[in-house]
Amino acid sequence: MGLTSSGLLVTISVLAGAALVAAVWWWPRLGARSVAAVAGRVGVLLLCQVLTLAALGLGVNGYFGFYESWSDLLGTDTGTAPITIASTGLQVLAGHAVRGGRIEQVILPGPATGLSEEAYVFLPSAYLREPAKRFPAIIAFTGYPGDPRNLMTRLHLPDRMAQALARHQVDPTILVMMRPSAVLPRDTECVDVPGGPQVQRYFAQDVRQDMITHYRVAPGRDSWGILGGSTGGYCALKIAMSHPEAFSAAVSLSGYYKTIIDGTTGDLFAGRRSVEERNDLMWRLAHLPPPAVNVLVTSSKRGEADYVATERFLAAVRPPMRASSLILPSGGHNFNTWNRELPQALPWLAQQLTVD
Repeated sequence: MGLTSSGLLVTISVLAGAALVAAVWWWPRLGARSVAAVAGRVGVLLLCQVLTLAALGLGVNGYFGFYESWSDLLGTDTGTAPITIASTGLQVLAGHAVRGGRIEQVILPGPATGLSEEAYVFLPSAYLREPAKRFPAIIAFTGYPGDPRNLMTRLHLPDRMAQALARHQVDPTILVMMRPSAVLPRDTECVDVPGGPQVQRYFAQDVRQDMITHYRVAPGRDSWGILGGSTGGYCALKIAMSHPEAFSAAVSLSGYYKTIIDGTTGDLFAGRRSVEERNDLMWRLAHLPPPAVNVLVTSSKRGEADYVATERFLAAVRPPMRASSLILPSGGHNFNTWNRELPQALPWLAQQLTVD
């Protein structure tokens, strides 16, 4: 059974319950002071705890989508297997109709970087009806490690876009739903790693070119936005600020403002302070010309660790860059909070985009 299957969760939960019942039944029989009885008590307790923790872990993983498969959990799935590239450079794996349009599962190869990543592309109904027209597009990121399907099943981005279209809040816009690391299990933090994967360049150049070539996305910067939550929010802000020639607007949901370095990232800077500084958004605002992009950042006064940093970021923004905020009274770093923010955040982003 798969790591995220409901069958596995139910099986482990049942076993955990059965182990607890068995422990209660056996405990009086293990009350002796012999070595065997003590070992039996320890074994029963360990079995109950392991099964209970496994059930809790599976439930949490299924809810938040941290790991998609056993190979993802164990670090044996690098996400860089070779693919067969179609004549346009993009490979469509599957597609199906949804409310307000169509979703296609694709592989987006990177001719400039050699990277590739899975994405789910939402095509609004107008795209299917008007074959001669070009459309704006939004790249939407998960957090790390993330599963791009969570953007559909947990954040409901296609449904939200369809609702906004039906209410005439936005013009028809394509969604490109992805995770922000193209070299799992490594967390690249969307850094162009010296001597390593050029992840920021992949999203800013290769993904855009794939979509422009294959899907009739308008090429101008004013037609491109980028959105993400947590690590994806940091990536969205950083990529837009670093590439204002490619993106005109970004939304960061509970994002942060400086690269996080830990055991999942490894050395992202190769000891180069200049690379580290350029990936620090506060350093960029203080030392580089402000980019001509519009951004929306979200946080919560209670429950979010990034609230103070978000206030500092907003205070540091200078024209021609513009920044707006959506600050909740309370809310944690989770899907529930982002679902409270997206009804305003997604239309805001789509409204910033135009087609020349």
